[in-house]
Amino acid sequence: MQPISLTRSRDILDFDRRHVWHPYTSMTRPETTTLIESADGIRLTTSDGRELIDAMSSWWCAIHGYRHPQIVDAVRRQAASMSHVMFGGLTHRPAVALAEALIDITPEALRHVFFADSGSVSVEVALKMAVQYQRGQGRPERTRMMALSGGYHGDTAGAMSVCDPVGGMHSMFAGILPRQLFAARPPAGIAADFTAWEHQTRQLADRHARELAGIVCEPVLQGAGGMHVYNPRCLTVLREIADEHGLVLIFDEIATGFGRTGEYFAAQHGDVTPDVMCVGKALTGGYLTLAATLCTTQVARGISASDSGVLMHGPTFMANPLACAAASANLSLLSAGGWRDDVRRIEGQLSRQLTPARSVPAVTDVRILGAVGIIQLDHPVDVAAASQSAMARGVWIRPFRDLIYTMPPYLTDDSDLSTVCEALVAAAREG
Repeated sequence: MQPISLTRSRDILDFDRRHVWHPYTSMTRPETTTLIESADGIRLTTSDGRELIDAMSSWWCAIHGYRHPQIVDAVRRQAASMSHVMFGGLTHRPAVALAEALIDITPEALRHVFFADSGSVSVEVALKMAVQYQRGQGRPERTRMMALSGGYHGDTAGAMSVCDPVGGMHSMFAGILPRQLFAARPPAGIAADFTAWEHQTRQLADRHARELAGIVCEPVLQGAGGMHVYNPRCLTVLREIADEHGLVLIFDEIATGFGRTGEYFAAQHGDVTPDVMCVGKALTGGYLTLAATLCTTQVARGISASDSGVLMHGPTFMANPLACAAASANLSLLSAGGWRDDVRRIEGQLSRQLTPARSVPAVTDVRILGAVGIIQLDHPVDVAAASQSAMARGVWIRPFRDLIYTMPPYLTDDSDLSTVCEALVAAAREG
């Protein structure tokens, strides 16, 4: 293979098309990609000089936008002293400071922090915690998880096993994954009647309790499984089931954490504390990959009582100092509290400007929760066409399934948010 110059945009895009695999795309029939040269605030700048409002927060993580001076400075200062060091047998100030901050902002019972290098890995750790806890309780036969239909928890094997087994993205791997137990998806709507669902879910848990290690769910908002919003009181039901049967309750807050739904964590809508919580995505403000799995002292002691005596996991880049420094800077920004007003403002404007899309013939639903706006169609979205429609209006979106949606950075002002809403409604009309 002859080396080529990659200084020209068309050469970069051509090499990308022939050799670089993008998420959920074909390598032999690749989709068109857009070359981004820089990003600042909420805007992406393309190689041909266009500016696009990032209505996706780079897959929900860049909550403060790009090039925020406080986070950039934290990463720069950390890189000057230590970019990485193994976490086995060693520790460092950025990790300890971040752990302290996470313990301070999460529910009081969550006292122990395991750092991972991605959201999927933090879910893997949570599942291991549940199984090892049961072994420590003298119940090694308890290895299955109860999850909610419609859920999504990541792309690694264990995480895939608790994603929706029928309508999810990973059904083709069913033959190689652990066979988990799935309760029905809770009824749609923040105030929906869940009486029938509760009865069915309790019966399901009663029948399978002796084989279950834990329960895993995305609280209140199921993300990549369909942007499904449900009644927070369902979390209380899951907490009661877990307590009744000695199960580990796991909340996956990777997509919902750090203010996205209007509360710091979505579990706070229902005032329920899990035994294990996974956080990621917006943890570093979108600057570096990092996640964490937090657990209670009871779970930690149960794991220590298992036959291994230790938690059997250890990523190479666990607690990477650069990522920890970025995360601490991000949490410092959030601690100022302005995000609550921003999310409330965004929620109000999304409601005003997206709700009229209900009159579009192809639209079946519009739903808003915090800084999340969703337009659901009666057919799968033509992703390329919808994206191009929005780009023509100066907005970057990435629809999936039958959903055209936005999760904008919190600093998006009213004018830019109006542009985003107009682009979403236009994409729905044209898609």
